[in-house]
This record gives sequence, structure tokens and C-alpha cells, in this order.
Amino acid sequence: MRLLLRYFFRGLLVFVPAVLTIAIVVFVFRTIDSLVGLPVPGAGFLATIALIVIVGALASNFITRRLFELVEGIFRRLPFVKILYSAIRDVTDAFVGERKGFDRPVTVVVNEASGVRAVGFLTRESLPEIGLPDHASVYLPQSYNFAGQMLVVPRRLVAPLEAPGADAMAFIVSGGAAEIRSSRPPKA
Repeated sequence: MRLLLRYFFRGLLVFVPAVLTIAIVVFVFRTIDSLVGLPVPGAGFLATIALIVIVGALASNFITRRLFELVEGIFRRLPFVKILYSAIRDVTDAFVGERKGFDRPVTVVVNEASGVRAVGFLTRESLPEIGLPDHASVYLPQSYNFAGQMLVVPRRLVAPLEAPGADAMAFIVSGGAAEIRSSRPPKA
């Protein structure tokens, strides 16, 4: 009986993540395909990827970049649209833009007496524009959730982690279960 239970739980560990991943991928492909309206499965997804690459190329071109800047300027001036657009643009920029916000993993001392620390990402080293030049902003993603907290803490309580940002994010989101590799080469 114990052996059957062990096999069952081992099967869950393999089966559930695989099936959920496949289901999510199929859902994304079908949703994009239905929005684009192409009859070949996956063609809508590929067309969307191609469109994103073309827009990226045009936005990088000196001549067409001005058009994109003009459209962005309009978005940033319209009531309500500017709030929505700016928030989406800032989040997108934090992940893939030139000023990535999640590439500096750190620990923050939460309780100095006990030495308790939280793992997060340094998003700003100083906040003079809000009257806190000696404070930093640290984003703390939540485990198994699509949310997080942003803390403003004295810089002396922030210490960098020697790990790639992607590994630190996986470590946090998995509740500490994911492996985290050091970004520092091993000692010889």
C-alpha cells in the first residue's frame, strides 16, 4: 500500500505540472488564434509573434520611430488612457525594456534583532524626488501569486544577492523551492 501511495504522489508530481502547462499553452494558442481568425492551429500565435517583431523593427528604425513616439505622446496625454498606458508601459519596461527593474536581486533586513530577511528586487537606489534620498525601493514578489509588495527601506538594510534575476524570481515565486544559482564563478 505504501508503495502505491508513493507511486501516486510521484505521478502527481510529474502529471499535474505537465498537464497544467500543456493546458495553459493550448489555451493561449487557441485564444490568440481565435482573435486573429486564422484557420490553421498555431498560425495566429506565429502571426502575432511576427507582428511584434515587425513593430519592434519599425520602432528601432530612425524614420518610423518618430511615428511611434508621436502615438506614445498621444497616449500619455489622454485622460485615463495615460494612467493605463503608463502603468502597462512601466511594467513591460521593467521586464524587457532598457531599464530592467528585476535584474538586481537583493535581501532586505525585515527585523534587525532576529536577522530575518526578505528576498526581492532593487528597483530604485534612491528616492530624492519624494524626500527620501537615503531610502531605496525594493519589490517583493509573493510566492505562488501574481502580486507583490514594494517597500521603501533605508539603503543600509539592502544587500545584493549573487544570483541571476531570473533565478531569484523563480526562487521567490516557488516559495523557496526552486534552485538558485550563484552568479559568481565557483572558487578553484
